[in-house]
Amino acid sequence: SAGITGMSHSARPALSRNMASGVAVSDGVIKVFKDMKMRKSSMPEEAKKRKKVVFFCLSEDKKNIILEEGKEILVGDVGQTVNNLYATFVKMLPYKDHRYALYDTTYETKESKEEDLVFIFWAPESGKIISASSKDAIKKKLTGIKHALQAKCYKEVKDHCTLAEMLGGSAIISLEGKPL
Repeated sequence: SAGITGMSHSARPALSRNMASGVAVSDGVIKVFKDMKMRKSSMPEEAKKRKKVVFFCLSEDKKNIILEEGKEILVGDVGQTVNNLYATFVKMLPYKDHRYALYDTTYETKESKEEDLVFIFWAPESGKIISASSKDAIKKKLTGIKHALQAKCYKEVKDHCTLAEMLGGSAIISLEGKPL
């Protein structure tokens, strides 16, 4: 994605429209993304309410990419209602429907502790096909993401080592505080 060409703003204030696909990314999606990117500047009490995982889906009319209500994991849930963040995330993936997700991962190498946002495109073979242009529309709006993972079956995501491999392979010694 060298540049954002073919993009324009429609007259509707809450959406950013991608001319090529006709799929718009809701402002709610962009706001959540920006909030997740700014994770380092929050106070401890606010940090618990920060989103660790969030899901996006196509609206009923297939014209907008929207926040999927109730499909999120907050920082404060980890260690409380969520013991294994990655396993919980995988269980939240729908069996037959495509989804987009942002996963705020914490991992360690021998040299440092890192935090990165990962864009995940879940496209199960059993699911209804959604166009690559809708994936491109959302990826263009989520600028600055270094890591993207695409999976089409649970076997490809069942193990957190898949995520670790994508983040840095053998350089990663722990993911979400769990040794590899």
